[in-house]
Amino acid sequence: MKNSSLVSVDWLYENFNNKDVIILDASPSSNVSGLTPKFADLKIKNALPFDMERIFVDHTNPVPNMFPSKEVFETEVRKLGISNTSLIVVYDNLGIYTSPRARWMFKTFGHNYVYVLDGGLTAWKDAGFTCEPREFSLVKKMGDFKAEYDKNLVVTADSVLKNIKSKSALVCDARGAVRFNAEGPEPRPGMKSGHIPNSKNIPFKSVLADGKLKSVSELKNLFREVDLNENLIFTCGSGVTACIIMLAAEQISSGHKALYDGSWAEWGAGDYPVEK
Repeated sequence: MKNSSLVSVDWLYENFNNKDVIILDASPSSNVSGLTPKFADLKIKNALPFDMERIFVDHTNPVPNMFPSKEVFETEVRKLGISNTSLIVVYDNLGIYTSPRARWMFKTFGHNYVYVLDGGLTAWKDAGFTCEPREFSLVKKMGDFKAEYDKNLVVTADSVLKNIKSKSALVCDARGAVRFNAEGPEPRPGMKSGHIPNSKNIPFKSVLADGKLKSVSELKNLFREVDLNENLIFTCGSGVTACIIMLAAEQISSGHKALYDGSWAEWGAGDYPVEK
C-alpha cells in the first residue's frame, strides 16, 4: 500500500475483493455548504455506514459535531467488523466532503490504515463500477478494534488561545472568505463574525475540482502563504471542512497537523478574541 492519504477508484476496484479492505460510506444526510449529491440513493457495493451525525459524535457536548469518546468509537467501530489490521477506504456522496473527517477520526483513535476515496461515490459510479441501493444491514461478525487516542491530533480552544501568543502553529481556516472576513452573517445564530487572530483563510472549495483534490502544484500555490514545514492547526465552522484542507495539506506539507474540533461553533460562541 502506498504511503498516501488518498486512493483512486481504480485502486479500490483492483483491491475490491481483498478481505482486509473495508469500505465505509460517510455521506451526510444534509450539509450547510449547499452541495447536492449526484447519487443520493446509491452506495458502493458492500459499503458499510459511518454515521457521524447520530453515532460517531459526542451527544453530551453542546458544541455540534464533536468527536465521540474513545469508548464509544471503539464499540461502534467493532460493530462494523473492523479490526486494527483492517484497511479502510472511506468515501462520501459529495466527492470529498465528510470523508476526510471520518479518516482523521480513525487516525486520532490510533488507526493509520485508512484512506479517502478521491472523488467519492460520484467518481466510482462515473467510472462504471458497481453500486447498489443505499441500504445497510448489520455486520454478522464483530471486529476487535482497540482504540488508542492520540491527543496531539485534536486541539482544544484553550490550546488555540495559547497559540495566538506562542505562534507555535499556524491556524488554517476552511470557511469561505465572506465568513472569514466578517463580510456576512454566520449561519448559526448568536455567533460572532470574523476569524481566529493570525489565522490564514484557505476555503475548502478552493482545494477541490470536480469532487477531487487538485494537483500538488495547484495545492502548493493555494498554500503559498503557508510555511509547509511548520505545525498547522485546521479549523472551519464545525470541524468538518477543516479536514478537507488538512487532507490537501497532507499532500504537500511535512509539518505536524491537528484539528481544532470545536472550530467556529465553539470559538464564535465563546469569550475568545476575534479578528476581522
